[in-house]
Amino acid sequence: MKLFKTFIVFCFLCFSITEASSQIYRFKAESYSVVEKKDNGNWGEWNKFQETAVIITLDGKNDKVTVNSQEVQYYKILAYGEKVITQDDETVPLKCADLNGNLCTILIVTRKNQENRKQFYINYQDVKIVYNIYDN
Repeated sequence: MKLFKTFIVFCFLCFSITEASSQIYRFKAESYSVVEKKDNGNWGEWNKFQETAVIITLDGKNDKVTVNSQEVQYYKILAYGEKVITQDDETVPLKCADLNGNLCTILIVTRKNQENRKQFYINYQDVKIVYNIYDN
């Protein structure tokens, strides 16, 4: 029975990945945090989470992500990665570029051991932003 459930989940995830590129997803962020890389190359400490009311839209049909923060952020999706599933997390990676052509990786992470809490990461070489999100 456990094998059957695993198979069903696997099939669902495969279907979800295939269909993700043609759907529009909206998330509402309730808080965010930022970390920057230090001059020595190590990452600093994450800032304390700040409250926010930001809508994040992932438009698979047009291959773009929009973060409607105070300064609106636009990202072009260059490649859709395969979902990575571990015991603790499910992660969907997206290779993106912002309007200035700077490359970044966007990760949509579901924390399975934290009541399926979702987080939305925007990772550049020198700065990372994380939003705590839920489906809108």
